[in-house]
Amino acid sequence: MKALLCFLALSLVLAERVIPESELSTYTFSQYCQDFDKVYNARADLVLHSKLFHERLAMILRHNMNPTKLYTMSVNKFTDMTEAELKFFRGYNFALGRRVSSGNETQPCDQQYVSIPGALPASVDWRNKGVITPVKDQGQCGSCWAHATTETIESHLAIATGNLTVLSVQDVTSCAPNPYNCGGTGGCGGSIAELGFNYVRGNGIATETNWPYTATTGVCNQNQHVMTAIVAGCVKLGENNYNDLMNAVANVGPIAVSVDASRWSSYSSGVYDGCDAEKDMDIDHVVQLVGYGTDNGKDYWLVRNSWGPNWGENGYIRLLRHSDGSMNWCQKDTTPSDGSGCDGGPPVITVCGECGIWYDNSYPTGTKYL
Repeated sequence: MKALLCFLALSLVLAERVIPESELSTYTFSQYCQDFDKVYNARADLVLHSKLFHERLAMILRHNMNPTKLYTMSVNKFTDMTEAELKFFRGYNFALGRRVSSGNETQPCDQQYVSIPGALPASVDWRNKGVITPVKDQGQCGSCWAHATTETIESHLAIATGNLTVLSVQDVTSCAPNPYNCGGTGGCGGSIAELGFNYVRGNGIATETNWPYTATTGVCNQNQHVMTAIVAGCVKLGENNYNDLMNAVANVGPIAVSVDASRWSSYSSGVYDGCDAEKDMDIDHVVQLVGYGTDNGKDYWLVRNSWGPNWGENGYIRLLRHSDGSMNWCQKDTTPSDGSGCDGGPPVITVCGECGIWYDNSYPTGTKYL
């Protein structure tokens, strides 16, 4: 096995193997290291990560044996990681410690969503309409916000023009400013999709071919910033508004949504309801909502993640959709600065829906190729 100190290189993501559930009961740490290209040179690292692997494997096996569970878990690249390492795969650098505010100066979307009248379809899946690019992997860079920004622009461009193009996540990661430290400090340190849309509105965006993703903050390089597309602005959905979210994803297109993904790492398949058991929420990740539906009587949101196609359901997760739209599905987030919050405001916010998915949602307007 090759030497590797717990941080997975982006190129190694392709080496991951999906582990069948039938193998889990006899699966060893040695097999895991081989399957996921992990080697720990220091004995202390080996002991720590072996311990975490065995603890999580036991948890996965217990969970999957419970017939009341709506979803299954499995081993993946996250299974032996410490919580500090896992944080980097979400949208925030946990060491930054920011506070939260809200206001027009820090939430740059220039329009508020107005629902479109009419009945909604029973299910929506924008993947079936040819407007969703392949699942990406952010690596150990807190650029989920840039992925959600770019993916949602890609989709709305395809809806508007019929042309689906993979755009440059690196362009947004390296160049989008974050002066109020919304959700972090920008780049791999975290930000919000609204600031990503605002950057593309003023500067355009390159293609992935022109500026490939490196899983680092990098430097804003104008030589690679070959403007291919632009947006006119963005729309903000009503805060904690279930009806807005349903209406927008059904009638307009995919939506960039902020969520609590702190317990998603072992998710494998099914309708996820793991956030409901928690008293508090921690919005810490930005993903793309691409539809909704119902499975065996359980309503769900269809969400695209940025952890690679070998995670979850081919890179997607289905979150339990509380279709009554009730405010009973609300919890407190006492650390809003690691989600969509900015400097200078209250330390606690209310977020609603499974994993807080109703709280902070937006999409671009006036998308066009140049």
